[in-house]
Order: sequence, then C-alpha cells, then structure tokens
Amino acid sequence: TPLDGNEKQEGHAYDHPRSAATQCHQLLHAETDKVALDHMRIGVVGAGSWGTALAMVLGRNGHSVLLLGKEPEEVALLRAARENVTYLPGFVIPDSVEYGLVQEMGDDCELAVLVVPSAATHDVMRQGHLNPKTWVVASKGLVPGTGQILTDFVQSARPEAVVAALSGPNLAVELARGVPTVAVAAAANESLAEPIANLFNNPKFRVYLSDDLTGVELSGALKNVYAITAGISDGLGFGDNTKGALVARALYEMAKVGVAMGGRIETIFGIAGLGDLFATGVSKLSRNYRAGFGVGKGQDLHDVMNEIGQVVEGVPTAEIAVQRVRRLGVSAPIMEGTQAVLAGHMSARDGVQMLMEKLPRHEGLGALLKQIYEPQ
Repeated sequence: TPLDGNEKQEGHAYDHPRSAATQCHQLLHAETDKVALDHMRIGVVGAGSWGTALAMVLGRNGHSVLLLGKEPEEVALLRAARENVTYLPGFVIPDSVEYGLVQEMGDDCELAVLVVPSAATHDVMRQGHLNPKTWVVASKGLVPGTGQILTDFVQSARPEAVVAALSGPNLAVELARGVPTVAVAAAANESLAEPIANLFNNPKFRVYLSDDLTGVELSGALKNVYAITAGISDGLGFGDNTKGALVARALYEMAKVGVAMGGRIETIFGIAGLGDLFATGVSKLSRNYRAGFGVGKGQDLHDVMNEIGQVVEGVPTAEIAVQRVRRLGVSAPIMEGTQAVLAGHMSARDGVQMLMEKLPRHEGLGALLKQIYEPQ
C-alpha cells in the first residue's frame, strides 16, 4: 500500500515490481528506440554500502543483477560471503545478485545504476565498453572541476543513452533492513522516469516521479554539505535549538542555490530536498553528519574520514559548490562557512559564530521567493 493517501500529487502508486520490466518495455519502447528493458539484466556499478543496498532491492524484486566492484579482492569476498562485510555487514545478498569487476560488465546489461563516488564518475565513463541503453545515476555529488551534475556528465559521455537519477532520503542500512523508504526517480520527462521507478518499487521502497532532473540531483548533492554543518553543530555540543535553526536556514539557502543552478523550488522543498536534508542532517548513520560531528569535536578531518572508511561526498561537494555560487553571485553563508571550516581556514566554533552574525533578518517563504525571483 502507498505510504500516504496522496501519492499522485508527487508520484504514483505502482504495480508489483515483477511487472516493471514489461511496463518499461511498453513505455520506453513507445517513447524512444534507445531503450528496450524487457527481460533485461541490471548492472550496479559500485559495490559500496549504497550500491549494495540498491542491488539488494533489485534482487529482492526478482531482477537479475550484477554488482560490480573495483578490486578483485572485493569481488572475491562478496562471492564468498554473499554479504558486503566491509561496507554493509549483516545482510545476506539475494541469490539473484551476481558479482564482477566494472570492466566485466557486458552487453547483456541493458541498464546500469551508477553508484560510485562522484570523483570516480569520469573513470567509469571512460570505459568505452560500458554501453547500456539506460543509465540511472544514484550517486550524490558534483563533477570535480566543472561542477556539473552527474547526469549531465553521463549524458555528454553517452549521448545515445537515456539518463535518469534516483535520489531521496535513503540511508543504506535502513533500506537493506527493509525500513519503509521513499525516493524520487527523475528524468527529462516522467514517461521515462516511471518505468525506471518500477524496477525499484516494492511495498517497502516507494519511488515517486519527477521531470526536474537538475533539481533532484542538486538536492542530493547540496544537502550533503548542510548535513556536515548539522554534524558540526552537534559535535560542538550545541543543542537542538541551534541545529533546528541551522537546518531550517540550510533549506532556505539550498533552495536559493538550487534554483540559481537550474532546479525548481518545489523539488527542493520535497522528498529529494527537504526529506534528504532531514535524514542526512540528523542521522548518525549518515557519513556526512558523522564527518561534521567529528570536526565539531575537534578531530582532524582526514582522521575522521579515515575512520568512516568511505567517501564523504559533502567534503568535495562543498568546495565545488562554493566555486559555483561565487560565479553565480549567490549569497550562501552556511555553505561558505562550512567549506571554510573543512578547509581549515577557521575553527568550527568561529564558523558558527560567523553564521549567527551573518544570517539575514528576513524569514519565511515570501522572503525566499523575493530573493530568488526579485534579485537586487
């Protein structure tokens, strides 16, 4: 059953996931000759915690899945244990999931789910043999150097492919556990997003639709920076009053920045934006929150990241996003303050004090809309 009684406002309720391949074929074949998803095999590129969790969802839904890692030792351990003991321990991976190296993905995989760190996207797309007809970007970051959203980069590398994104308030451990979770599938139009959503959809994982590909991707990338900010606040020992204010003002700022970069405000105030910001900014399962918490406690950032043991996307995204907002002339004091703390230019405590001094006096949606649509 749907998680609420009003799904059609943001998305749709879907049939059982085993019918998804048929619906993909009907919808996408009618829309374009680029994609034929009937009886397909799905490659999940990236065997970290999030890639493993998504492979488990697809496997539980009855699809044939190839989970692709970078190192032979990593793949051998997955095969032997049928569990990702390094990044997602304690969960048995379904038998319908097989394992291989990224370079071993063959032509039988007609759809690829990209779940690698944003910095590794370039290396993946350079591998010319990776040519599925559809790419679903589930990574949450920006392209180093250019600041592009990842789907734009993938599309430029594979112009003949259909490219979509999957994003939302999704913590890998909870998804693997079967905790009720929602996400958003975004593509250039909803007729392309819907069959992709159906591949993942099941009674515990409900996927809404969006045609705001830019807004959905920016929400997933930018909220990582603000989750670090929330963690810093908790690490400093400040209370929920402080974090509540920071998260609210972060949403305000994220909307300003996201719209300036081409997203839509309703997307940022929805599941992909507000929902993901809340989940990532308050949960101790979140790498970005944990990184911020450690920095707030006075730990060295590199030590914190080594302790976490996986990429903390908010760290590189902060630097990339700050460069973009400066080029756009958008005021983003929370993002800039967080980046200054991460770069060692100021202490965490001084960063929070700077924000208390710089936050504007005007509050509310009206003030936000005025800033966005009536710039000085």
